[in-house]
Amino acid sequence: MRSALLHVAAPFALCVALANTSLFAEVEVDLSYEHYAEKRVDHLPAFLAMPCNCLVNLAYICMGLYWLLYRGVKETEQGRYVREVFAFMAVFYGHVQWTRLAVLRRAPAVLDQWFTLPIFAWVPVWILFIERGPAKWCASHAAALELLSVLSYGLALAHERGFEAALGCHVASAVYMGVRAQLAHGDGRTRGYLLLAVLSCAGFVALKLLDHWLARYRLFQRLTGHFWSKVCDVLQFHFSFCFLTSLTQRAQGRQD
Repeated sequence: MRSALLHVAAPFALCVALANTSLFAEVEVDLSYEHYAEKRVDHLPAFLAMPCNCLVNLAYICMGLYWLLYRGVKETEQGRYVREVFAFMAVFYGHVQWTRLAVLRRAPAVLDQWFTLPIFAWVPVWILFIERGPAKWCASHAAALELLSVLSYGLALAHERGFEAALGCHVASAVYMGVRAQLAHGDGRTRGYLLLAVLSCAGFVALKLLDHWLARYRLFQRLTGHFWSKVCDVLQFHFSFCFLTSLTQRAQGRQD
């Protein structure tokens, strides 16, 4: 667990340092409450200014801690490592999003976008571990993929829609690798987990984009589209864990 924490915290600290420089001064990010359909509650402190959108970040943290402490059947040391890295990413990401809402500053907004990319990139990393097995899996290859993912945020500097392009490639890669792994190693249960993860991802994107449009309806005026998009994001995370851990156990059982 200490190795996983170090390997998440060290790059995260570097990204935090870079985000607080002028390097990303031209990146397109939203820095006002008007970006969100949920109304600000003025008498609450900043970290609860939009209560629902703020508190939903606890779900990322709790879900990450659950999978961090999860104990799988026949889990190898490397398998535990890839799971713990993903879990720490969820915990860190919850704090980043909450900080963004609390302070509405450029650095947390940049980190909110930036950190999304290596999270999605860890899905192909985990699947490569499943496909190659503990004996052939190399941590340096995982580090290289994550580094490429982190560097891909440079597209946000090149074009105002560069982040969306990078994120789209990451999502497509994760889905493709997931389907490939399912066809090679999965069963009915893992197919269900994969389908739920993909549907949650679609819900996350759609509800976030429709945040203000949905707010015309009473049902979405307090628990807004953005709030439900975060719920879908947490479910996407959770079902990805379910899919990948189940697939890891199946592949490990075949190798034994």
